[in-house]
Amino acid sequence: MVPLARKTLIHEWRRFLPSALAVAFSGLLLLVQAALVFGIFNSAAVYINKSGGDLWIGYPGTQNIELGRPIPHDAEIKALMDPAVARVEPFNWIDGDWRGPADKGGVSVFVSGIDTRPDGLLFADVLTPELRARLDEPDSVIVDRADLPKLGLAVGGQAVINGHRVRIVGVANGLRALGGVNIVTSLPTSRRLDNGDSAGQVAYYVVKLHDPAQAEAVCARLQPSATAPRFEVWTRQAFAQRAVTYWLFETGAGLGVVFIAFVVFGVGAVITSQTLMGAVAGSLSEYATLHALGVGFAALRRVVLQQAAWVGAFGLVAGGLATVLVVLLARRRDVPVQLDLTTVAVCAALVMGIALVSGLMAVRTLRHVDPALLLR
Repeated sequence: MVPLARKTLIHEWRRFLPSALAVAFSGLLLLVQAALVFGIFNSAAVYINKSGGDLWIGYPGTQNIELGRPIPHDAEIKALMDPAVARVEPFNWIDGDWRGPADKGGVSVFVSGIDTRPDGLLFADVLTPELRARLDEPDSVIVDRADLPKLGLAVGGQAVINGHRVRIVGVANGLRALGGVNIVTSLPTSRRLDNGDSAGQVAYYVVKLHDPAQAEAVCARLQPSATAPRFEVWTRQAFAQRAVTYWLFETGAGLGVVFIAFVVFGVGAVITSQTLMGAVAGSLSEYATLHALGVGFAALRRVVLQQAAWVGAFGLVAGGLATVLVVLLARRRDVPVQLDLTTVAVCAALVMGIALVSGLMAVRTLRHVDPALLLR
């Protein structure tokens, strides 16, 4: 019956085309939605994912970078005393109020004070040694290229952050943060922008190990006493996952996205099933002929399900190609999108599920298959 299902689809392709397009559109919606979700919410961990280091030290219970608080210098000293630690680098994260051109008003920014050495850990995947060297100039900052229109300035422009004048000395790609504009500067400049309120303390320390494979063990050793924790230590992966999870589930935004995904799946299944049922209904006389020739209802059901599987495969390919084009266009426009093989596989399974569920719903149409139809 497999050749029959395939040949029927080829011969009656116009009848099944709406079903295939419905599946393709459902796949496109699911994949693009997943790409946007992971792209947007992974930007919450841009500080972690774009940096080197194996461990992060921060305020106890911190769920996200933006929620950090100054921690004591004891954390740095304890880390440096561990023989497995190769290097400890401070990361000064503060809130800022950006005042640029009058027509742009004030902009909330996140100021990241980093070590400007060429081999610095913070934003190692984004900032080149040449860009880092520019930050040695007092009151100099670097922003993401896509944020320039929001700030209303170009490279070389000047603005005021927390009452201190700064100058944009360069731009990079990959610095965009979730919820605000990320401003990168040197540690001395960030302390001046903080108006000295932190007494020299920083919000985080990034730790590089001699052997990254020992991250879990070193993380456990560096944890302070549970009775009086003054800081907390996380592996790089754990802290990044914590930041993404916070935005996905604690803010409510992620639950809304999950709900929309279920809506997309349900609507796609209903539309596809209706079009597939229409295609099957248009072939009732052919199915009645097969039934009159001795083909049982079970075999006819398999034909419909096989047709649904072929429709799903075609829709999956078409939707995948359309998704590639949309994602490429989004990246050219600096829209945060991200896809991995696991996400693609899950979306592909959902698309095939839509097609097969639609096939099961279309099988009900076979109840009207009766050889007496041939006599009308």
